[in-house]
Amino acid sequence: MKYDLVVFDLDGTILNTIDDLADSCNFVLNRHKFPTHTVEEIKYMVGNGIAKLIERACPADISKEEYETVLKDFRTYYEVHCDKKTAPYSGILECVNELKSTGVKLAVNTNKDENAALELCRKFFPGVFDFVSGGNVGLPVKPAPDGVHRIVQQLFGKNISEIKGCFVGDSDVDIATGKNCGFDVIGVDWGFRGIDFLKNHGADKVVFDCEELLSTIK
Repeated sequence: MKYDLVVFDLDGTILNTIDDLADSCNFVLNRHKFPTHTVEEIKYMVGNGIAKLIERACPADISKEEYETVLKDFRTYYEVHCDKKTAPYSGILECVNELKSTGVKLAVNTNKDENAALELCRKFFPGVFDFVSGGNVGLPVKPAPDGVHRIVQQLFGKNISEIKGCFVGDSDVDIATGKNCGFDVIGVDWGFRGIDFLKNHGADKVVFDCEELLSTIK
């Protein structure tokens, strides 16, 4: 194995979460009598954390107080409804289990609120990931490298420059995060963006299925 650590994004990389995100977002927008959005529109609003998603989804002229209320309502609603339509992408569970059997450390770094990320990983990937670092924990969100630094300290007790790592994701945010960590970056074509977007934003490699992802990492 050429890597000590493989870090995965969550939304659009290992889990297809977009329908639950869209449903939850539109539920709270409708509650506040704001315009709703299509799933395709919301695909381009996610990636920078829930606070940024709600900022992008809400009308530009709402007050700070209205925004904070919508954000709070979203967090409350999504925590209960985050797994209604969400499911792992085809082949990803077999892929991460195969990687784990080689002894490489596996982690998740997501801008999703950490409690929701932990719950989803427990449900769909029990015992697979060695550490999950999410948002809303007092650290700068991706593309800042802080979450990966946290992972490396927890798993290795070393400086990030002392290990060989790979970041797997589906967005420009993930590519920038990996680059900011000095990691190789693999983009997955099955996520929320696609090959042209990923190549244009600097992915070292773009893969089209989990077998290719596994062979590329190994």
